[in-house]
Amino acid sequence: MSSFDFDVEIQRHLDVLRTLQKPTGVFTASAHDVQTGYDKAWLRDIYFMTLGFLETGDLPVVQKAAKAFLTLFVKHKDKINWAIEHKPHEAWQYIHARFHPETFEEYWEEWGNSQNDAVGEVLNLVVELELRGASVIETDEEREMVQKIVDYLVALEYWHDEDNGIWEESMEVHASSIGSCVAALKKAKQLPWLHVPDDAIALGEQALRALLPRESVTKFADLALLSLIYPFAVTTEEETKKILENVEYHLTRDRGVIRYKLDRYYNRNEDGYSEEAEWCFGLSWLAIIYAERGDKDKAYYYLRQAQKTVTPEGLVPELYYSHTDNPNGNTPLGWSESMYVVALKKVQEMKG
Repeated sequence: MSSFDFDVEIQRHLDVLRTLQKPTGVFTASAHDVQTGYDKAWLRDIYFMTLGFLETGDLPVVQKAAKAFLTLFVKHKDKINWAIEHKPHEAWQYIHARFHPETFEEYWEEWGNSQNDAVGEVLNLVVELELRGASVIETDEEREMVQKIVDYLVALEYWHDEDNGIWEESMEVHASSIGSCVAALKKAKQLPWLHVPDDAIALGEQALRALLPRESVTKFADLALLSLIYPFAVTTEEETKKILENVEYHLTRDRGVIRYKLDRYYNRNEDGYSEEAEWCFGLSWLAIIYAERGDKDKAYYYLRQAQKTVTPEGLVPELYYSHTDNPNGNTPLGWSESMYVVALKKVQEMKG
């Protein structure tokens, strides 16, 4: 990769990401005119899309997205207050995972909206900017809302709350959801004006230790577990090694990483079993983690694999159908573009 121009490639994919940001500040999951439903805005996708800009130092783009998060949450303040007081027991009572990118209205069709990791990610981003001296909190109402996000996660008792998880599927306790909340609350604890109960962090860490290296009762290896290593950094060295071993051995494919075994989403086989889709951002994710661990050989290997997922048009898809060079319609996927940017930046920064 000696002749490879990292700076040019990084800018090219940041430019793709910029096409997905609406004037409101939020990013749509894929292109604005896509027919798959990915023209909506997801809390989680927006968070992961900001990482490419955070890592490359383009804070104004990140601030615009974080400000939109605060505006969204303030808009739905009454619902959040109710959830803090009563604790949700139906998916629709949780903070919704998706919303309209221009009106900030929630979508009300049936959906797996209990996604605690996504709420943790919103808190993580707002606090991160605060700690960097790039605050987007301007009103008393916004300041109060940051505390309410903490209170919401505590009211849920997120450390043993069954949710739909990153993949918006089965209701169970997910390590990736717990880890997102632990990371956010630990970061929030650094702000003197926020009240974060010590137990809220300790109970989350205990739950993680008990569950890891599994993602859940039903999934022992899951792509979502990589989030606990990057960006959340809540795993022990032993847990990190085991998660990487399981993901690489069981889930890694040529054009991506399958989310978990027997994943039926975009599965090529009608039986839904044997041909799981290969998610492109998984390769970038592994490159990022190995770059941070100083393992140059593996970081470069996974970055080269990630490069092969870029289409002739210069876009990173959501996924490729199993053992094919056919991407699905969510091309580009903002999350994939962002993780590829982070991988490029991390590998570029490796010494030597």
